[in-house]
Amino acid sequence: MSTIEQLLELDLVELFFHLAIIVFVVKVAGHFSVKLGQPAVLGKLIAGIIIGPALLNVVEYSSIIAAFSQIGVLMLMFLAGLETDLKELNRNLKPSIAVAVGGIVAPLLGGYFLGLAFGLSSSHSLFLGTLLAATSVSISVQTFRELGQMQHKTSVTILGAAIVDDILVVITLAIMMATLVSTDISVTEIILKKVIYFAVIFFYCWKVVPLISRLLAQLKVTEPVMSTAIIHCFLFAAFSESLGVAGIIGAFAAGIALAQTEFKHEAEKKLEPIAYTIFVPVFFASIGLQIQLTGIMENIWFIIAFSLLAIVTKLFGCAIAAKMTGFSTNHSLIVGAGMVSRGEVALIIASIGLTSGLLSIQYFTATVIIILITTMVTPPLLKFLFGREQVREKA
Repeated sequence: MSTIEQLLELDLVELFFHLAIIVFVVKVAGHFSVKLGQPAVLGKLIAGIIIGPALLNVVEYSSIIAAFSQIGVLMLMFLAGLETDLKELNRNLKPSIAVAVGGIVAPLLGGYFLGLAFGLSSSHSLFLGTLLAATSVSISVQTFRELGQMQHKTSVTILGAAIVDDILVVITLAIMMATLVSTDISVTEIILKKVIYFAVIFFYCWKVVPLISRLLAQLKVTEPVMSTAIIHCFLFAAFSESLGVAGIIGAFAAGIALAQTEFKHEAEKKLEPIAYTIFVPVFFASIGLQIQLTGIMENIWFIIAFSLLAIVTKLFGCAIAAKMTGFSTNHSLIVGAGMVSRGEVALIIASIGLTSGLLSIQYFTATVIIILITTMVTPPLLKFLFGREQVREKA
């Protein structure tokens, strides 16, 4: 056996072992989380910390794990799109825009001034504020699905707000990069790409997806409908990433588009077992796998202060906006809680900041931990608020 073959065999053995460990620990942790009265997703997130570098160090975060994770989050958001009522989404457009704006302004200003208080430069502080303005609702989506609240007005508003949030944060980041960092891409070009993106997505969803789905469904092969769903999911995600929009937005749009066809229920029924058997568990575990405790005490006050700021500004910034658009107090808080998680969107922005010099290496690990903390507090917070809402309804 050659050296290359030995390396390949070693990598495959390690990969298969890691995947087996991840799926097992995630499922068991999810089970015990439910037993303790918490959403299963909270246990799944903690599972990654347990088996990762932070504690047992059984599994390392790798490029292959990252790839499985990306597929998992795309499938999760595609399923969310399949379950979203388009009419309800349109009906909540104004609240979604208001929530997105409120959830951007408060963290951006708070992050900027807190950064200055920690002695950071204006540009670094402004970048931190922009990073904290990001939102990723993939964890919230999973919590809503577990609680059976995907059709609730609050969840629909959150999904709409997340799309608007993504657009505004990307434009803000583009302006910052153009003014603070030497770049060949102009702000006008960035905005033009976003306009082109949504125009193409709208036309493709409206005219092309139903036609392509019906044509591919007639193929004399196994699972043509499932194949069609996967093709649309990955195609939309690839197109989104190519124009600077998060792939999860594209996957969500693809799910909404397919939901308008007669293949909605079949796609949902058959995709769930694939997604939740391997890819989604890896996504949840990968978040915890990225936590490393080395050097954490050096920036402990930075982590505590910015974590509290990240949670409070997004929670109340969005909640106040939701309240102003007609939501009850508790529903407003649910909307705010659903927007707290920064997830993979903020992690991507953090990486951009590191490579561009807008986020120093000294604070990069601390920033990643802050992002993960916001992600992990979201499920129990939503569970608590929904539980309080159910008690009020029964009273």
